[in-house]
Amino acid sequence: MSHNILFDPLLPWPFIWVLIAVSVAVMVVAAWKHLSGWALRGLAAAVLALALAGPVSQTEDRAPLDDIVIVVHDESASQVLADRAAQSSDALEHIRAQVANRANTELREVTLSDGVDDAGTELMTAISEALANEPSGRVAGIIAISDGQVHDMDAAPDLPAPLHLLRTGHATDWDRRLVVQKAPSFGIIGEPVTLTLRIEDQGAAPETGGVARLGISIDGADPQQFTLPVGVDFELPLSLPHGGRNVIQFTVPTAEGELTDRNNTALVQINGVRDRLRVLLVSGEPHPGGRTWRNLLKSDSAVDLVHFTILRPPEKQDGVPVEELSLIAFPTRELFLEKIEDFDLIIFDRYKRRGILPSVYLDNVADYVRNGGAVLVAAGPDFASADSIYRSPLSQILPAQPTARVIEEHFRPAISDLGTRHPVTADLQGTETWGRWLRQIELNAPEGDVLMRGVDERPLLILNRVDEGRVALLASDHAWLWSRGYEGGGPQLELLRRLAHWMMKEPDLEEDMLWAEANGQTMRILRRSLDGAVGDVQITAPDGTQTVLPMDETAPGHWETQFTGPEIGLYRLQEGDQKAVIGLGPAAPREFEETIATGAILAPVLNSWQAADLAVEDGLPRLRDVRAGRPASGRGWIGLTPRNAYETLAVRQNPLLPGWFLLLISGLLILAAWLREGRRG
Repeated sequence: MSHNILFDPLLPWPFIWVLIAVSVAVMVVAAWKHLSGWALRGLAAAVLALALAGPVSQTEDRAPLDDIVIVVHDESASQVLADRAAQSSDALEHIRAQVANRANTELREVTLSDGVDDAGTELMTAISEALANEPSGRVAGIIAISDGQVHDMDAAPDLPAPLHLLRTGHATDWDRRLVVQKAPSFGIIGEPVTLTLRIEDQGAAPETGGVARLGISIDGADPQQFTLPVGVDFELPLSLPHGGRNVIQFTVPTAEGELTDRNNTALVQINGVRDRLRVLLVSGEPHPGGRTWRNLLKSDSAVDLVHFTILRPPEKQDGVPVEELSLIAFPTRELFLEKIEDFDLIIFDRYKRRGILPSVYLDNVADYVRNGGAVLVAAGPDFASADSIYRSPLSQILPAQPTARVIEEHFRPAISDLGTRHPVTADLQGTETWGRWLRQIELNAPEGDVLMRGVDERPLLILNRVDEGRVALLASDHAWLWSRGYEGGGPQLELLRRLAHWMMKEPDLEEDMLWAEANGQTMRILRRSLDGAVGDVQITAPDGTQTVLPMDETAPGHWETQFTGPEIGLYRLQEGDQKAVIGLGPAAPREFEETIATGAILAPVLNSWQAADLAVEDGLPRLRDVRAGRPASGRGWIGLTPRNAYETLAVRQNPLLPGWFLLLISGLLILAAWLREGRRG
């Protein structure tokens, strides 16, 4: 029960204060003039002011409330290392017993797991949420059972009571981790990219000679082993073997006695791009389509184009001196013998044999294709003639043989059934509105993939692989009609762009491939194939467990499925003869970046309350009461601040003095003052 004196004024307070001020002024003047009875009149005014203020006596019936102790039990991934889970459990049981032995004290337990999206240990967020659910006036203390590795200190709330840390772990703990300090997101194929790595030992690390082994694996291949110093940043030059995503895994062997090997691996995914695409365009004679090829290739700033054009064939005899025809001779030997491997693509546009390029040059072009090069032939009437380049060493690599017939009639190019599944021609829209072409070269015995057809379903566009290289044959020289908008035109630039990029082995245009796209812990697995069906995909997790999933066809030649990885790391995928790798999340989650138990991170919050940072291995503390503002910890104990909170059950108010009594007193004082003045007069 509690008693208080309150005021319930009969008039607004400003009016009462004005009356008091006027009364005081009158009394001062009366006293200065030595008027009799001024003191009694002043007392009467004071009694009237007190009556107007309405003093009341308030009585409260109160019920005391228990103090609340919040315990945050850290069960994040780093808390399962060594015997930290057992230490945490023992500390929690000890706190439960200590609180149970205290009068008027309740325990609130909060379990803390790993943060979403690799956010780490969000201890401050958990404390904020716990405080939001409790009256701050009842919280006597907060106890965190954790290794002290906290990742959200910027979210620390204003604490109403001391925060103590019961730290798990041991002073002898040590761990080795691999850190990728700097890694580019993309690199140029064939040129070294520089990564900065560091192998460091944390905690009470033993003497190991200052060196450690490092294994480097690209796309899941067998790792290469290196010996590197510990505790030193070192730069590693690395060449990307192919375009697209390159998954590079760095691994340090697990050392005896270290806390975990989860931070001994680092995954880096670097996108391989070409620096400059070098294209050799060989034109047999000037024609409208030649400008189309030049516009396509010159529109891309990443393409270095060398254009070899025969403007004056050798058989032309017009008597013009040679020195007046050109300033320098075209470097055919250098291009076709010495520098041919420097080109990514060679295009023959309506080229025919005229004795300018000897057979040995063309034979070298065939070898260039077998060794991984690419040749595209845009055929015109010359391809069907006796001087066709098919009647040269290039016949060894070309995917079809001309019949010597040139079909001169209107036709609308159409995508074949196979072409609807091939990435070069798939999704080309509006085939029924494409403009017609006027000429096609008849071909025999096509080898490879026929993606487009022309007159009477004859092959129009053929793609083929020759050993390590690629060859394409377009059996018409009228693709340029689309760029001129003839009869509405068509997707000429898009078709030729895709065709050129397929020949240069761009990953996005591979017709037979398996790849995956990651979104958090979920991967979207995609399979592209020209076959009518594909098998199940086999997924191998970082721990070696395997999962087999069927794939659903979502578009012609395109299958996909989804899989949620149970853990972070490198996953291997295989369907048929196609293989791929993908990394889910960082190889070392945030929980394992720093694994040594510490109180340094929480020190700013602990020090503000002079609270405890106690190692569980040194013993569990007692709980005792401390006053607010006093040190909240000492040897073998941690302090709680009693809050003396209560709940008001009932409130009663009674007038302190009856109104009639105050009026009577005031009247008597006024009467006494009048009588005193009357006697004096």
